[in-house]
Amino acid sequence: MRNHTMIPTFVLLGLTEDPYLQVLILTFLLITYMLSICGNLTIIILTRADSHLKTPMYFFLQNFSFLEILFTTACIPRFMYSISTGDRTITYTACFIQLFVIDIFAASDFFLLATMSYDRYVAICKPLHYMTIMSIRVCKTMVICCWVMAFCIILPPFSLFVNLEFCDSNDIDHFICDELPLLEISCSDTWLAERMVTACAGLIFIITLVCVALSYMYIMKTILKFPSAQQRKKAFSTCSSHMIVVSISYGSCIFIYLKTSGKEDVEINKSVSLLITSISPMLNPFIYTLRNKQVKQAFIELIKKIPFIPPK
Repeated sequence: MRNHTMIPTFVLLGLTEDPYLQVLILTFLLITYMLSICGNLTIIILTRADSHLKTPMYFFLQNFSFLEILFTTACIPRFMYSISTGDRTITYTACFIQLFVIDIFAASDFFLLATMSYDRYVAICKPLHYMTIMSIRVCKTMVICCWVMAFCIILPPFSLFVNLEFCDSNDIDHFICDELPLLEISCSDTWLAERMVTACAGLIFIITLVCVALSYMYIMKTILKFPSAQQRKKAFSTCSSHMIVVSISYGSCIFIYLKTSGKEDVEINKSVSLLITSISPMLNPFIYTLRNKQVKQAFIELIKKIPFIPPK
């Protein structure tokens, strides 16, 4: 009988064989990864250090930044190592660990985005009861629930994946271990695994999108009832950053999953995946910082507290 131990390692084909493009990609990844880590760490430090940012909204933002660091770190450093050394091999165990953690972090991201939209709904539609409804205990419980729900939904398809057999090809047409490329090279019957991946991805997408859509539907109805334009503008500004991040996240996923599986589309999807794993985690801190006066003020205050070495 054949089983998956017949192939102890996989080969991640990456994006291109062109050495010049590889140098450009490596440079691009290094810059975006460093900016992503620095930007998200800055958000975490600001929300923990500044007393004005100790609110539910910034508590969720802090956790979202932490997830973004974990997500991009699970994808990008391994790819940079592969480009810089030329070693594209990855062990069976390492591949499935990467697959699992990427899925957990990505799913948790979507549930956290839905939670943040509910937080904005309570803040705008029920402002007098905001601190009562969104107590720190409730916020911590909601964040834990995001992780638990992600784990529970990801576990069933992952348990099917670890039992797949890989007998002939070990070339994964991607720069990370992803479900669809693994299904393509498996010599097992992948019908159930494919349906399970589709069902679980759809479940995460639909649940979180419905929560986001309902929250913003009620938010819009409430904002439009405000008597003054200044109040409406202020209310919209508190949601604008989150709406931009939600649009980028859901738009990218819709693009990937609605594309067909042709060779050109596979290449496009790999490029979009690169943007999701490198650009999005880098942009999010800037989106929240540049569009939020409280965060900008906290950043300025933090810079002022940094001791500078006086010139000799």
